[in-house]
Amino acid sequence: MTLRSFLHEVGTTYDRLQGTGTPTARLLRDAPSHFASCVQGEYIIKGSAGTGTAAACPWVAFFDPDETVTARHGMYVVYLFAENMETVSLSLNHGVTELREKYGSAEANRKLEAEAGAIRGALSAEDCQDLDASIDLGGRPGLPQSYECGNVFARTYRVDDLPDEGVLCADLRRFIALYQDALAIREYLRQTTRDVIYTVRAEGTWLHEQNKDGLLHFAPKSDEEYVQTIESRRIVKTRKHETLVRDYGTHLHANGFEVGTNVHPRDIVARHESAHWLIEAKVVRQGNATHAVREALGQLATYSFLLYPPKEQPAQVALFTEGIGDVYVRLLEHHGIASVWRSATGWSGSPSAVAAGLAEPAVAGA
Repeated sequence: MTLRSFLHEVGTTYDRLQGTGTPTARLLRDAPSHFASCVQGEYIIKGSAGTGTAAACPWVAFFDPDETVTARHGMYVVYLFAENMETVSLSLNHGVTELREKYGSAEANRKLEAEAGAIRGALSAEDCQDLDASIDLGGRPGLPQSYECGNVFARTYRVDDLPDEGVLCADLRRFIALYQDALAIREYLRQTTRDVIYTVRAEGTWLHEQNKDGLLHFAPKSDEEYVQTIESRRIVKTRKHETLVRDYGTHLHANGFEVGTNVHPRDIVARHESAHWLIEAKVVRQGNATHAVREALGQLATYSFLLYPPKEQPAQVALFTEGIGDVYVRLLEHHGIASVWRSATGWSGSPSAVAAGLAEPAVAGA
C-alpha cells in the first residue's frame, strides 16, 4: 500500500465509535510496513488508534530513537488526523502526555506553545516559509488540543484531495530533516535561553548528563543503549553510536586491521603493522558538528593521557556518522588527529586517515 492510499484509507474508514479492534485500527498499527520505504535511517515508526478507548485523532509517528521511542515525551514527526477525519496534518510536534501529567492541561499547553514557538523562531525561515505554524484538529479538550499547542510546523492535506505519492514522500523526508535541525536548536535554546524549553531530557537520549562518579565501567558493545561512566561524567551511548562503532570496526577488520571494540572504555582500538590507533566515535546531528568535534578532541586527549604511558601514546582517530566540513578536518589534523566519516560511497577521511589506510581515497569528480 502506498503512503497516499494508506492516508486515504484511514481518513475515509476510521470510526472511533467502533473501538480499537477495527480493520482501520489494525492498519494503523501496521504503519511501519507501509512507511519504512519513505524514511531513511534508524527511525521507529508507530501508528495508533488509541489504547483501550479509540483516539479522537489517530496518528502515525516517526521517532528518532536517540530522542524518544514513545509519543509521551520528546519531539517527533507525526501524521495527525483531525477529529472530523477530513484533514491530516504532517507535523513536527511534541509528546504532550508527560507535560500534562506534570503541570496539568492548561499549564502544559502554555508551555508547549512557548517551546514550539521558540524552536519555530530559531529555525531557518527559508526552510520553513511555506509551512503552517498552526494546525486545527478540532479543538477538543485533551490530547487533540495539546497537539495543536505542541505543533512547531506542519503541512495539512485534505483527505479527499491528497497530493500524489512523490509529493507526500518528499514532504515526509523534508520533515525528517527539519526534525534533526529542531533537535539541535532545542538544545541550544535550552542552554542559552531561560524559560522556553520545558521538555525533559530523559535518560536514553543523545544528551550528556553530569555525574559525580569517577571512572567505573563500560557496558558491552551492542545496538542497545547503555551508560558509560568516565571522568566525572555520565555519557549515554546511543543506537546510532554503536551502529557506527560496529560498522567501522567491521570495515577495518576486513581491511587487515586487528580490531577491538570491547577494550573498555575506548570505542575502538586498532593495530596494523607497528601502528596502534585509538578511535573515538561521535554522532553528528545535522548542523551540530561543533559539538561532536569538541567532544572527540576532549575524549581522545583524556583517554590518551589516562590510559597510555607517556612513551606509548597511540595515534588518534575521530570517527563520525557524517562529514564534519573542511575546517574541522583541518582543525583535527592540526592537533594530530585523523578523522573518518561515513559517506555515500563508504568511509571517507582526512589526508592522514587515507594515508594510513583508515579511510578510502576520494574519487575524482565525486
